[in-house]
Amino acid sequence: MNNFRFHQDTIAEVKQRADIYDVISEHIVLKKRGKDYVGLCPFHEEKTPSFTVSTTKQMYYCFGCGAGGNSLKFLMEIGKSSFSDVVLDLARRHQIQIKTELPEHRQEFQRQISLREKLYEILAMANSFYQHALRQPQGKIALEYLQISRQISSETIQKFQLGYAPNGWETIYGYLVEQKGFPVELVEKAGLILPRKSGTGYYDRFRDRLMIPINDVQGRVIGFGGRTLTDEQPKYLNSPETELFDKGKILFALDKAKTAIAKQDKAVVVEGYFDAIALHASGINNVVASLGTALSSIQIRQLLRYTESKQIILNFDADRAGIQATDRAIGEIEKLAYSGEVQLRVLNIPDGKDADEYLRIYSAQKYQELLVNSTLWIDWQIQNIVGSKNLSLADEYAQANQ
Repeated sequence: MNNFRFHQDTIAEVKQRADIYDVISEHIVLKKRGKDYVGLCPFHEEKTPSFTVSTTKQMYYCFGCGAGGNSLKFLMEIGKSSFSDVVLDLARRHQIQIKTELPEHRQEFQRQISLREKLYEILAMANSFYQHALRQPQGKIALEYLQISRQISSETIQKFQLGYAPNGWETIYGYLVEQKGFPVELVEKAGLILPRKSGTGYYDRFRDRLMIPINDVQGRVIGFGGRTLTDEQPKYLNSPETELFDKGKILFALDKAKTAIAKQDKAVVVEGYFDAIALHASGINNVVASLGTALSSIQIRQLLRYTESKQIILNFDADRAGIQATDRAIGEIEKLAYSGEVQLRVLNIPDGKDADEYLRIYSAQKYQELLVNSTLWIDWQIQNIVGSKNLSLADEYAQANQ
């Protein structure tokens, strides 16, 4: 982007709204030390934290390499970005009106911000459409699946804004493009429709699927997960990556869980949408889901912003695929665990059940007891190695170390 000159009022408001702790904690793990925060410097290799963040001064400084500045300087350095790009990105995030020194530049800035706002609007409208469709005759099978097969109450359906994508090729297309008049290019950018292979026309991405909206941490819809109600594969179809949606950076239900995570000072990460929904419905609200992807250090750092103890409990499915997913997740974040930046534990529910299945049989209190007795991640790895070899008690230590 060109380095346009921003009006000083815009720069001042961006600096005021972009709290330095919020900005930096998206990139590194920070721990409270006195009135400040410390962490491992992202600008040079170190084993002992020398990177300090002052929320009072809204400044950071590394005693190891001398890097320092405010939140804007940090984002410029960490992302190798221009001043203009950083200011614009923060203005988008915080919905700050852009003013430039030269009035002719304002239209371009507003156009870029307007694109994201239009996508938010399109996705919100699609979400309302899907929710309405769930209560119509065509959505009866989806509603019965939720209420009978999944035992989900109407209150929880409403809380998570669950919906239904009708079994038509141009249903959401017709609603958003033909009825509401949104440009077809924007509806495609929102991830809701696809161009036909013939080169003419579009068709709906989600058809005859139970629709689960995926929100950002502010609670705005940025994508969807669609579960098939038939034998069609894939079982779950997620939105593609868009201007708003990056699957590897998003945690399902974080917007609903962040307050409980802070209050209980720990976070639980489950594998599937319905595991998270079932736990929230049972009153266990400090729970997020990983959208079926390998859990990344970026996602973990998001959670660590809300907990002082840095305690994260992984509760993936206890089948072979779930154990492999747990092992991959540990591999992604073990550096953080080894350095003490995250207190990582693992819960595998007995009898190979996932959280949703367990709660249909046992109480939320029983699940809480399982969390209390969850295993330290490195002990879990040892148990997993030993268990996979099917060793007898007498010689397991000898064989496990071969």
